[in-house]
Amino acid sequence: MQKNLNNYKSLLVNVEQHSATVTLNRPEIRNAFNDEMIAELTDAFDKLGADDDVRVIVLAAAGKAFCAGADLNWMRTMADYSYEENLADADKLAQMLKTIYECPKPTVAAIQGDVYAGGMGLVAVCDVAIAVKIANFCLSEVRLGLAPATISPYVIRALGARASQRYFLSAEVFDAKKARQLGFIHERVSEESLDEAVALFCATVVKNSPDAVKTCKRLLHEVAGAPITDELIADTVKGIADIRSSQQGKEGVQAFLQKRKPDWLTAD
Repeated sequence: MQKNLNNYKSLLVNVEQHSATVTLNRPEIRNAFNDEMIAELTDAFDKLGADDDVRVIVLAAAGKAFCAGADLNWMRTMADYSYEENLADADKLAQMLKTIYECPKPTVAAIQGDVYAGGMGLVAVCDVAIAVKIANFCLSEVRLGLAPATISPYVIRALGARASQRYFLSAEVFDAKKARQLGFIHERVSEESLDEAVALFCATVVKNSPDAVKTCKRLLHEVAGAPITDELIADTVKGIADIRSSQQGKEGVQAFLQKRKPDWLTAD
């Protein structure tokens, strides 16, 4: 089944074989975002996250850059905002990042070009990041007298606290090789191999139990960095009991024992 959900001005959205692709489509300004793109990304990931036909979502971009951060024209408008207007505007960006981060479907950033400022936040909120070798990365906010505040919870998790100390403060540009070494991206591939690498990962993910994948995402968010307390252990015990007794949990185990495909694959 193929769906084209192109009722957006700054995005292209396509769903095919359980994989959705959301493409940032403002190549003429290096896919810099404004309030319209923020609203559309929030809406797209909210809808795709609730679509039972979608099992993985790719965040891609058109043109030479993945995302250059905020649109300069939008920034000029914000220069005249009151403090209350700045709060409201920043909250929309924060809610967009939270929507992607908490999306129940696995998310993949397909990075075909440079990633600057707020674009780093878009990469950080995705579960998996695959980038071309020529991509450069930069947390450039301090050059403009700003700080990467809204994206910081996600970037620090993805980049690591120690590396964030350096790149938040210096605004140095680092390449895909360094990004891979730091764990900010998972794979570094040639320009010709990007689509294939992303498609291969998506094809792997869609074979897995949708309910189990959703549970794993929630588990990662709840357990990562949490102290190992009796309460946490009790939560994980309940978690495995819940998934074992679920429909897909029972079906998956029976399919494995009977050497057949589980119903989430045969139902297609």
